[in-house]
Parts: sequence; C-alpha cells; structure tokens
Amino acid sequence: MTAAVEADALVKKFGAFTAVDGIALMIPEGCVFGFLGPNGSGKSTTIRMLCGLLAPTSGRALVLGMPLSSGRELRARVGYMSQKFSLYPDLTVAENLDLYAGLYGLSGAGKRARTDEMLEFAGLEDRRRSLTSTLSGGARQKLALGCAILHRPRILFLDEPTGGVDPRSRREFWSVIYSLTRDGTTAIVTTHFMDEAEHCDRVAFIHSGRLLADDSPHSLRKRMPGFLYEISGHDTMTLLRDIAHRPGLPMIDASFFGAKLHLLFHSEYDFSGDPAFAGYESKRITPSMEDVFVRLVKSGAHAGGA
Repeated sequence: MTAAVEADALVKKFGAFTAVDGIALMIPEGCVFGFLGPNGSGKSTTIRMLCGLLAPTSGRALVLGMPLSSGRELRARVGYMSQKFSLYPDLTVAENLDLYAGLYGLSGAGKRARTDEMLEFAGLEDRRRSLTSTLSGGARQKLALGCAILHRPRILFLDEPTGGVDPRSRREFWSVIYSLTRDGTTAIVTTHFMDEAEHCDRVAFIHSGRLLADDSPHSLRKRMPGFLYEISGHDTMTLLRDIAHRPGLPMIDASFFGAKLHLLFHSEYDFSGDPAFAGYESKRITPSMEDVFVRLVKSGAHAGGA
C-alpha cells in the first residue's frame, strides 16, 4: 500500500500552547481520509503543516514522498481548500479562477480550457462575471473546490469544507469527492460533523491536539464495548441522576445526545423489569461515530489502527 502521507511525532507549538501534540499518521493513496474533532482540536493546524503552510515545531512528515520543506515542488502537487473557501469576494467568478490558475502556473490554451471546465463543474457558466460575494453558500463551495483542483493535484486537503452550507450541498459535495478519489486523488477532509465520518474510508479522531484513534469507521464502531441503548422520555436528566451510582447496574457509561440518553452496558439489559425506567422508551442501537468519539475521549484511548 502506497502512502500519500506519512507523519511521525508531529508537533506544533505557538509559544507555550501546544496545538498539535505528537501526531502519527499513515494515509493511503486514493482514499477519503476524515480528520474529525471539535473546533480547536488541532485539525486545521495539522492540515496546514501537511500542506507546507506551517512549519512543524518538531517531528517529520512525508507528503507524496516529499518532506514538508520541499516548498514549491510539494505545493504544485497539492490542492488546498480552507475553512473560508479560499475565495476573494470582491472578485468575479472568472477572476477568482484566473487568479488561482496563475498561482498554479497554468497558461495559454491549457489555462482557458481548464477554467472553462471548472466553470462547468461549478455550474457557473452563466455567472462568470458575477461577484463571488453574490453566490449562495453551495455555489461558493463548488467554486472554491474548482479553484483547488484546477491543476489536477494528486492530494487534496479540504479544511471544514461543508461548514455553513445546506444539507443538499453537503451531499453533492461528497459525491464530487468520491468521483475525484475514483480518479486516483487522495482527499483529506477535516470536519466537526461526526456523521461525515461515514463517508470516509478511514477516520482519525483528534482531541486537544492528540490523536485518539485512526481506523475505518467499521473497525472504530467495533471498538465500542458492551451493548448500547438509547433512552427517550420526559426527563432523562433525572433518570441519569437516579441510576448513575446505583449498585448492581451493569452500566459502563452514559452520554446525552440531545434530549435522549445513550447508555452503554456490559451485558444485555431488560429495562422492562426495572421500575426506574418505567415511562421511558428504550432500544438497542448501533454506535454512531459520535458515540465512538465520546467514548474515546472519556476513556483516554491512545491512537492505533488496523
């Protein structure tokens, strides 16, 4: 298996603050790799180091076999879409594409052909003279992605690309990512939407600058011990208080998901025979990526993968 990214003990400090703390990764070529965690967890800092935009404080990494210090040679093979879509709102659609084409060294007939392709890709052929600031969130997202792939990069870094867009645009965006990886592009996507982990071939969870786990979604769910149940009813907060320290209850953990309560048990449990759960609905569920993440954070799990 050829690695698109190999990182070992990657650290980034800003003064006394450690934003990324010893991260190690191996990302196969041609996969969709999800980098998940809450805001401020270190996802974007890691991405910027791997793009060559930030120098690590310590550690090493190879991207497409090149060290991070490769500079222009590395950036020529990398596409990057930042949290803010990387666009200039006071430029037109065509001007943004023209700017990025120049930055990537495209010129002449090849440049014109490629920018026309990206206008069609974004569905903006009739709006090439519109200011980017007038576009919808979904249209700006597609245009920003078009700018990032103008030069046909081998690896594409997407930093919170689906933030601020509607669910339909999110679905369309993931369809585009799948098509790019089918053509051999490696896509590395950071997000705080836990459901987006399901779209990835492999997922890394990061929290407080540290890697908690790195594996396929299926394997990560299998790490959950015991049996998971969802409890719904009129006052789950009171219910949790009543059962939290009850002796003999085979409960491993409890977490709130909105108004519902997720209870993790060592063994199967018959709620119908327990008066504490009278008036509540219970059902056994398959762990979501959010369940897995919450469990990893609570248990202080260390990074590892299959």
